[in-house]
Amino acid sequence: MKRAFVAVLLVSLGLGGCTNVSTTNGGVLGVDREQFMFDALSSREMNLSYAQSYKSYVLKAAEKGQLATDTPQGKHLQEIAVRLVVQAPVFKPAASKFGWHISLIRSNEMNANCGPGGKIIVYTGLLDRLKLTDDEIAAVLGHEIAHALREHSREQASSSAAFELVGTLGASALGAGSLGKTAITQVLKTGVGLPFSRRDETEADLMGLELAARAGFDPRAAITLWKKMDTLGDSSMMPAFLRTHPTNEDRILVLREAIPKVMPLYVAADKQ
Repeated sequence: MKRAFVAVLLVSLGLGGCTNVSTTNGGVLGVDREQFMFDALSSREMNLSYAQSYKSYVLKAAEKGQLATDTPQGKHLQEIAVRLVVQAPVFKPAASKFGWHISLIRSNEMNANCGPGGKIIVYTGLLDRLKLTDDEIAAVLGHEIAHALREHSREQASSSAAFELVGTLGASALGAGSLGKTAITQVLKTGVGLPFSRRDETEADLMGLELAARAGFDPRAAITLWKKMDTLGDSSMMPAFLRTHPTNEDRILVLREAIPKVMPLYVAADKQ
């Protein structure tokens, strides 16, 4: 409702180029929500921009001797990622044309991410400190790949652009100046932006679960992954890519309900 209000307000202010789009096929779990995008923020531009940042980051890691992609651990990680990537076009046919790439970085940081266009980073701390199995690694990578397939970064960028525009125009109309702009923008971010993030995480959980099952990884590992997260205790210890939004308990409940729906996919993939 609040997102619709922002969209209507933008249109009423004469700001065109806003579209509701379907970024992926729903799969068996039905992750097919239409997403609000600014036409000016194209998928191609997002992918190219992130690819440049990714390349720069990886090069700096290599210069510091932190790049571990060519180690046995890194090569094994690549093998898991390839199995997942092969299944990505099921949800998004255009994913077959992504410039997929995965880099393993030596660091105690417990983190992983997949940016626009399929650029993946995993830190050794995540694998080593949590002692992840292959199925649990697939659960992590599936979650992150799902973010890229759903273009959540582009959606968030579109939302942020909308908030800034509405904040600027709203403050101008009210004669509130820059302080008013900041306040209005913050209200919009709090009222609309945070629910987007919680929803994005749930979508990535579900699509990542199905992606892993289709690739022949046991989807039940998503539960054991979250149980390992629980052992960390303090939320500040949580890997950054999983730290926010739905609670561990809520996530496990959603995943438990979804697992029976994707188990046939896992069984079929395992037989192959």
